[in-house]
Amino acid sequence: MKLIKVAAGVLNQTPLDWDRNKQHIIDAITEAKAQQISVLCLPELCIPGYGCEDAFYSHGTFEKSFEVLQEIVPYTEDIIVSVGLPVKYINRIYNTACLIADKKILGFSAKRYLAGDGIHYEPRWFNPWPQGEQGEIEVGGKAYPIGDVYYACGGVKIGFEICEDAWVASRPGRDLYRHGVDIILNPSASHFAFGKMDIRERFVLEGSRAFGVSYIYANLLGNEAGRAIYDGSTLIASGGKLLATGKRFSYADYELISCVIDIDLTRLMQAQTKAQFTSAAGIHTSGEAKGVFSYDFNFPFIRPKPVHARFESWENSPYIKEEEFARAVALALFDYMRKSRSRGFVVSLSGGADSSAVSALCYLMIHFAIESIGIEEFKKKLFYMPGLAECHTPKELASKLITCIYQSTVNSSDDTRSSAESLAKDLGVTYFEIGIDTLVREYLGLIEGGIHRELSWKTDDIALQNIQARVRAPSVWLLANINNALLLSTSNRSEAAVGYATMDGDTAGSISPIAGIDKAFLRRWLLWLEREGIDGKLQIKGLSKVNSLQPSAELRPLEMTQTDEADLMPYEVLDAIEKCAIRDKQTPKDVLQLMVVKFGHVYTETQIRLYIERFFRLWSRNQWKRERYAPSFHLDDENLDPKTWCRFPILSGGFEKELEEMRQIKLDDSK
Repeated sequence: MKLIKVAAGVLNQTPLDWDRNKQHIIDAITEAKAQQISVLCLPELCIPGYGCEDAFYSHGTFEKSFEVLQEIVPYTEDIIVSVGLPVKYINRIYNTACLIADKKILGFSAKRYLAGDGIHYEPRWFNPWPQGEQGEIEVGGKAYPIGDVYYACGGVKIGFEICEDAWVASRPGRDLYRHGVDIILNPSASHFAFGKMDIRERFVLEGSRAFGVSYIYANLLGNEAGRAIYDGSTLIASGGKLLATGKRFSYADYELISCVIDIDLTRLMQAQTKAQFTSAAGIHTSGEAKGVFSYDFNFPFIRPKPVHARFESWENSPYIKEEEFARAVALALFDYMRKSRSRGFVVSLSGGADSSAVSALCYLMIHFAIESIGIEEFKKKLFYMPGLAECHTPKELASKLITCIYQSTVNSSDDTRSSAESLAKDLGVTYFEIGIDTLVREYLGLIEGGIHRELSWKTDDIALQNIQARVRAPSVWLLANINNALLLSTSNRSEAAVGYATMDGDTAGSISPIAGIDKAFLRRWLLWLEREGIDGKLQIKGLSKVNSLQPSAELRPLEMTQTDEADLMPYEVLDAIEKCAIRDKQTPKDVLQLMVVKFGHVYTETQIRLYIERFFRLWSRNQWKRERYAPSFHLDDENLDPKTWCRFPILSGGFEKELEEMRQIKLDDSK
């Protein structure tokens, strides 16, 4: 029986924050050694940070990465550690994992498959390493292997699948299996998306079973570079059995999970496995590959320990999407705030669903952080903020970190004012109410004097609505500047799809926390947060009033009874059309057939045709608005962010031809 204690470590890194990134790595290694861990896997590109973007082209990024690498090496006595960094080899850039053992660099395994879809742009900076190829690079005057290499440390073979490598059919694990590798390390920077954890768990378990290995997966943690969120997932499996898994969405600088693996047991599995994998390239070969590099490492004696892989209770919740949304966005807000050295958040709280959701998420950030690292460590991470020392409860912290302002006009209702006040009181945030009618009238008077006519709702509906939304922006920006805080935009994805937002009004802000989520889900989430709550324990009762209201911009006179869905269409229909038209790239006539099946029992075919035509026209007309949104957080594959996910021309034909084809189609004849 050959037992080895192994660990997966997650790190909350920041691109190009060399000293802090290095310290997190050293702290994780030091903790691993204190726990008598022999093999530690750390995340992908953890030395410079994964999200360096075009800074990966800079010669300084490579120099500094190697400098930090050599500063880390002395801390690796009696332990094997993998760290990630970019490497330039023959004037090409590669994404690599460096394996260090007992204060010696062993080599650099290069990533074969690059993530180039959606939010990832790795092929812009990196080259895929050719299967089966090896080279040599010099670090500190010594030559080391680079490429498609694996290692034999103290007789234990260790190989790599770096993030995307494990997501493809021809994954490198096939080759590693053919060469009898014992342990596969997977250092990752896999962005968060709803339900993605299930996929990771499947490929880790299946990889460990099919290849007869112990598999160690370590992901990045937190809001690293602004848009992508990393949940800090960790998984260790052996022979198809999950041995250990860690907490997700931690607020710590690093987290470790560990367990003891039995190398002889996985070797027995390989001996009993009769499957003969071809290589990832479809080649049949046998025998020891030239890509193996050996090092004499002494593994300490380890006693067997019981294995209990446990997920947190919320991970098994029937409301897993609601839980993930709350935890992902709250962590993203915290990291964005502290990494930008901002002193809290400011929200224009209208009493509606969107601004209420944003305010609640800010409060949940405080709750989750204290639950994760404790109130003293929370305050320590915000050391630059004055006035936190005397705070001892989440609500005391909320009063310092979150400022909400209700800006009323003559078109604002008592219901929304009461909704905003009730939520602010329940959360304990700093809250103001001001009236902006005087400012609105001042602007109207100036323009009416210039154009020599009076503006009216009959002739100037949109202009009269927009000026109210825009007049709110300078006041809330002023408040954010006074506080040195982040102004949070309150526009959601459904609005972004059809341009139902006022530029320089409700889109004003430093970041857009909910621009990646649809309105229908937000409304369900608010009900859940009021009635079920976080892990079934924390409910925000102050949401009861907003949950009783119909969504409305409240920009027209109250007697006109304005609602969002009357202006647009029912949100459930809007979101379904968006999914088919934008995510799935269906034509208007295809969307029509799908929507009639889905909603034909609720709406007439004439209504559905009208909604589809309205959606495509508004979508095409409002790309310029989506281009101007403040940065948003990536949450799923329905993201509309044109900078990272969904590109569309600002100027286009507007689907005129396709809409005409839809008008001509007769559904009975299209079967």
